[in-house]
Amino acid sequence: MQPEIKDTLGRALRDLRISLTDRCNFRCTYCMPKSIFGREYQFLPKEQLLTFEEITRLVKIFASLGTQKLRLTGGEPLLRKDVEILISQLAQIPEVADFALTSNGSSPIKRVQELKDAGLRRMTISLDSLDNKVFQEMNDVDFPVSRVVEWIDKVVEVGMTPVKINMVVKRGVNEDSILPMAKHFDQPDTILRFIEYMDVGSSNGWRLDDVLTAKEILNMIHKEMPIEPLKANYVGEVAKRWRFKESGNEFGVIASVSQPFCGDCTRARLSADGSLYTCLFAIQGHDLKSLLRSGASDNEVSESIANVWKKRSDHYSEVRSSKTDDLPKVEMSFIGG
Repeated sequence: MQPEIKDTLGRALRDLRISLTDRCNFRCTYCMPKSIFGREYQFLPKEQLLTFEEITRLVKIFASLGTQKLRLTGGEPLLRKDVEILISQLAQIPEVADFALTSNGSSPIKRVQELKDAGLRRMTISLDSLDNKVFQEMNDVDFPVSRVVEWIDKVVEVGMTPVKINMVVKRGVNEDSILPMAKHFDQPDTILRFIEYMDVGSSNGWRLDDVLTAKEILNMIHKEMPIEPLKANYVGEVAKRWRFKESGNEFGVIASVSQPFCGDCTRARLSADGSLYTCLFAIQGHDLKSLLRSGASDNEVSESIANVWKKRSDHYSEVRSSKTDDLPKVEMSFIGG
């Protein structure tokens, strides 16, 4: 393994998030609104996607540079055909200590055991409300909340725990779902995470006025369910950890708008078409797919990744202002959350 590489702000390359596809079967209004991602929208053709072999090769190279955490995302990653084959390949890489996948929980329930058997260790499920009307309005394809809850229960049953539940909170849309979600997931095998509505991409019509801040969310919960903060598990942890005093069960808040955590960010992102992005709010990526397909050696690819990371100075959430409003940021569905 090479010596640990760090960017211009002293941040190591510890986490890699890989988008397996830019496609999704939901049209969540804060991510892939139908007004942009309609029936005529052209998603990436298969030949432009990284192959499983290319992804596995890149993960091994990232691991040699110090990457320890791996997350498969999308789009909806379980729309990628035969994803269990990729999971089984990645599960064999010894340097990867934490291996998870983020899903909307819409696939057939039998796939949960198949994912576990392939070597997946944890799952994160997106769920923005337990109120079926609110949930269907947000996913905008009338998908029932009961199916997602069933998926979460099955993930717990097979032992891929703790299951993280991501709830994006948008003012005026689903803040009334905060307490029901907190009460339902006040249990030892799940960690609910409230996420401030973010200005990812350029198509979700983001406004600062739509952000319900972490402070407001915590105050709402504390009035009904006394809570207390927990220490971070490690440097660079995205969610601030809390627990319910009565049960001791954990939950978290991700406050990238009101409480930026750029200073500890150790995450890189690989888009479905093989571009390396050094920030969720990046304007452009660095093409690794062409490098792979041109016959570059592992050392050459490793050197290219290291050079990109060493020049990294991203801290978008700390400088978010009117000056950043019109930046042509890449869409979340393209590089994963």
